[in-house]
Amino acid sequence: MQASPSLTLSQRLHEYGLLMRVDKPIGTLLLLWPTWWALWVAAEGFPDLLVFVVFTAGVFLMRSAGCVINDYADRKIDGQVKRTKNRPLAQNRVSPKEALYLFAGLALTAFILVLFMNALTIAMSFVGALLAASYPFMKRFTNLPQVVLGTAFAWSIPMAFAAQTGAVPVAAWLLFLATILWTTAYDTMYAMVDREDDLKIGVKSTAILFGKNDKTIIGGLQIGTLLLLVIAGVYLQLGTLYYSGVFIAGCFSVYQQFLIKDRVIKQCFAAFLNNNWFGLVVFAGLFFHYLLV
Repeated sequence: MQASPSLTLSQRLHEYGLLMRVDKPIGTLLLLWPTWWALWVAAEGFPDLLVFVVFTAGVFLMRSAGCVINDYADRKIDGQVKRTKNRPLAQNRVSPKEALYLFAGLALTAFILVLFMNALTIAMSFVGALLAASYPFMKRFTNLPQVVLGTAFAWSIPMAFAAQTGAVPVAAWLLFLATILWTTAYDTMYAMVDREDDLKIGVKSTAILFGKNDKTIIGGLQIGTLLLLVIAGVYLQLGTLYYSGVFIAGCFSVYQQFLIKDRVIKQCFAAFLNNNWFGLVVFAGLFFHYLLV
């Protein structure tokens, strides 16, 4: 299937930007915050400038690549889902071949950046690439694609520690587990938006798996996330500023539970978006802790 040949170069670049979700930065932010948590903890303050630039740019590139391969994987079903029916591949404004070339270009650029890091980080990047490329296909095979996404997002944490310190200590794995639980919680909120369409199409999600227990299980995941963040703080001997950030994050979690209580689609999506503030306040607690100690 070929994309429409009538598009100008600027129009085609615009469509590529839509494929990369440049117009919807929430995914980039949700990946950026745990990456910055890891960098600040690993460096005990502002990280090495090269490491900071490589990982910040890498977040944008790999999130964009993930969106492109996701739309490629879903190109035959996105047109059946209200939220995604106007995506470039679903509307044949971009061809599958173009999408694969764009994915390869973004992933290759991210890998070139990783080559400036140490050998451990380079080795770990292959696991990250595999997770990013495989996640979009998981909804065909498992009821837990959100857990796979959480693992893909969280993998930036041990990589960041490896790049900054040359090792992956216990603190990295505590933050890794916290991020998996957090991502699973907010992506289940996101999946609640598409639940009815997904049931008709036959794809899988935690929102479908959890069923009527979705809100309770999301709450448990949120509590688990906060507990792991507290345990990480105790292990790292962090101070009041950090715990203040975690407390505010907990308040956002309560607010998100309020938003999803009636499973209204717009409110579930608002709860998903609200997680940007969760990630931000945890980072703010870390930032000011290390700034002022």
